[in-house]
Amino acid sequence: MSSANHYVNFDLEDRLWYDGRMVEKTRLRSVAREAIRADLAKVALAVFTERGFDNVSAADVAEAAGVSRSTFLRYFATKEEAVLSSLDPLGDTVAAALTARPAGEDLWTALRRCLEPLIDQYRDEPAVALSLAKLVDQSSSLTSARLDKQARWRRVLAGAVADRLEARDGTDPRPALLAGAALTAFEVATARWISSDGTAVLPDLVDEAFAYLTPAGAR
Repeated sequence: MSSANHYVNFDLEDRLWYDGRMVEKTRLRSVAREAIRADLAKVALAVFTERGFDNVSAADVAEAAGVSRSTFLRYFATKEEAVLSSLDPLGDTVAAALTARPAGEDLWTALRRCLEPLIDQYRDEPAVALSLAKLVDQSSSLTSARLDKQARWRRVLAGAVADRLEARDGTDPRPALLAGAALTAFEVATARWISSDGTAVLPDLVDEAFAYLTPAGAR
């Protein structure tokens, strides 16, 4: 994965900001900002993979992207954020997927199915997912930041489980336990996928991990 000659298109933000009616400007600017963040994140991952996370500064990433350091920091407060930004919405996405599952579906099955958006991250771009996973494993600061994000996933998913169980008073341990078990099963499966260098079939590994658990409290 080479970072050479990869420049971010900032014209997009200006064009969208001035295009259309005033009522549309905020939404369009948000779309443009997210597109630019995604481009910067791709450059960052390429540079970090090529040179090593701890060997690269924010200024180095900015130079590779063809922007100033201050511009890079306007989109990402830290190097860790640039690498892991794609993980930010996944907790909400998984929780929403659980909420959308059929009401009569077994909860453990529903939890397995709601993880498909996470699996898609690996299935759609396996080389990128593998590079990201290996990069995180090589850096203590990235590992810590990833764990923080995954802790938020657990809280958000536990809330969706609580809604499904009608157990919102905070005294029922099942939401936290089941959300934690589901995400731990996924983490174990992805660790095995990474160990296989991406050759194993991740959905099968996730299914296997879930089959080992199948908690009675999820029924």
